[in-house]
Amino acid sequence: MILEHEIPNGSKLYFGKAARVKREIERVASDILDANGFEEIVTPVFSYHQHLSIADEKRLIKANDEKNNPISLRADSTIDVVRIIEKRLGRNTQHRKWFYIQPIFTYPTTEQNQIGAEFMGEKKLSSVMKIATEILHKLEVEPLVQISNIRVPKLLVEMFDELSLDDFKHTNIDKFLNLEVEWLNKLVYLQHIHQLDELLIIVPESIKIELVKMKELAQEASSKNIVLAPMYYAQMLYYDEVFFRMIDKNEVYARGGRYTSSDLNSVGFAIYTDTLCEKIVLNDT
Repeated sequence: MILEHEIPNGSKLYFGKAARVKREIERVASDILDANGFEEIVTPVFSYHQHLSIADEKRLIKANDEKNNPISLRADSTIDVVRIIEKRLGRNTQHRKWFYIQPIFTYPTTEQNQIGAEFMGEKKLSSVMKIATEILHKLEVEPLVQISNIRVPKLLVEMFDELSLDDFKHTNIDKFLNLEVEWLNKLVYLQHIHQLDELLIIVPESIKIELVKMKELAQEASSKNIVLAPMYYAQMLYYDEVFFRMIDKNEVYARGGRYTSSDLNSVGFAIYTDTLCEKIVLNDT
């Protein structure tokens, strides 16, 4: 029996102070994004293309349109924003900087509010990472910035037959160390920029190239609270190079990266409004 006051597990309800905090987060973010030349877009709740951005299609909430074509609720905004601008609005706008404030939905009934930005045609990830940092700083939240590179785990899997991407998804440190490769051991424990110079001398050239990209992003960042995590693997279909997470303890407040859609290189980020709202409300009590 479902009682009248019940809401589905994973759905969001905001009222009173929490609702005010959520609105303030969105106001601060929209003001900063607007000042940086981003225009707002609100994408449809239903989409034909969510499978392009969600690694596990079981997370999609699926339905059918009037012609019985499969559709799903929006489970990710990034690819839909780029696709709609490029394919549907391309003749009407040349603008390449867009932001959105909207929820995503995943199976079975999980709702997640996000603030995101996409800089289409841009390769410099620091251009949007600085904006995400500015938004959180304005809200008096100073998380740890973790910089990674999706190419590193993929290259290591190509180099070592003993490794698979699952080892990186589950952070199988023992398996990495058991290979008894000096530079790989140092890579496992790499955290700080000052550790890189020694490592760059001994790693294979292909790994060196990707580590340099991480170093450059860390040097360009406006935050001083930065760690490097080259062995971290993000389970996203579209990140193809450097990416970052802004975290505090076990909570992720923002995530962003470089990706390619329809042969267009872009960078973007998403701020997780619900997690951020919960922290601010808790800090104010």
